[in-house]
Amino acid sequence: MSMNTFGHLFRVTTWGESHGPALGATVDGCPPGVPVDEAMLQSWLDKRKPGQNKFTTQRREPDAVRILSGVFEGQTTGTPVQLMIENTDQRSKDYGEIAEKFRPGHADITYWQKYGIRDYRGGGRSSARETAARVAAGGLARAALAELAPGIEITGYMVQMGPHGIDRARVDLAEVGRNPFWCPNAEAAETWAEYLGELRKSGDSVGAVIEVTARGVPAGLGAPIYGKLDTDLAAAAMSINAVKAVEIGEGMAAAALRGSENADEIRMGPDGPVYNSNHAGGILGGISTGQEIVLRFAVKPTSSILTPRHTITKSGEDTEIVTKGRHDPCVGIRAVPVGEAMVACVLLDHLLLHRGQTGGNRGVIG
Repeated sequence: MSMNTFGHLFRVTTWGESHGPALGATVDGCPPGVPVDEAMLQSWLDKRKPGQNKFTTQRREPDAVRILSGVFEGQTTGTPVQLMIENTDQRSKDYGEIAEKFRPGHADITYWQKYGIRDYRGGGRSSARETAARVAAGGLARAALAELAPGIEITGYMVQMGPHGIDRARVDLAEVGRNPFWCPNAEAAETWAEYLGELRKSGDSVGAVIEVTARGVPAGLGAPIYGKLDTDLAAAAMSINAVKAVEIGEGMAAAALRGSENADEIRMGPDGPVYNSNHAGGILGGISTGQEIVLRFAVKPTSSILTPRHTITKSGEDTEIVTKGRHDPCVGIRAVPVGEAMVACVLLDHLLLHRGQTGGNRGVIG
């Protein structure tokens, strides 16, 4: 299996399986001299780890990260940083029944068709548990961004659960850390709690929409055509397990707007260009404008549910399956810190590319 690496200069390779002894990430290209330690990385992993409330999987993993290389006396050395997270609460017996069956909505059938072998214990590499390694790498990217571009602030939150969206006029980012859904609206969080509670009891699941914003991103990141910042952001978000759609800025809704409505007008402010709106989501022609970058992605409902589903066996026989085990009724909840981590990795990568090619912005306005 190839293609386990993303990034250009800041390159992240993840490894390991859901029910293996450990998983982790090898990060190459991190600049030297970045202050980092395990406690700092752990603070991001704690936001993603399972079993924190009744609305997430009850698998109990501490997700304790260890730094095995690339850091000396509290600073990165410029050599590969190896990050490892041990698995401690596997219950592989929960998956014995599906060894010969394909779970609908899962990668079981495609992995088998492609490779002729699959790790049926929790899905192996296709499990969302793989994203713990991305969050660890994202923590390292955040530490580097704090040194190179300290004005960048990355914030993720959930804007929709199933059919229930938030009221955009009542967004309060201070609410994000006060409820189990990363929801920026207290009333919506209450509605979601009741809705998800009923779904969980019925053995079903639901999807969600996550929004990640990045403020303070300097203009100039990204490159035309094949090196677009939004291309890499979209690819990074789409690579997250269970993600089925990605939007930048106005996204799909831009198709319903007129040109006079969609194009963000520009005026000159005291410190440079100022835009009257941000339909573009902070990116024009694949290059950052200096505005807030806005990324949204849709996460499908968890496919591991207690509701019986029709499927087939490896020998081609029709059968039924009930997926036992400990699963998220809405996997989108724990996708929020994963989305933040992927945005951090892409922004750092493009910041390094930009500095390497131009040394900094060359065009002066005013």
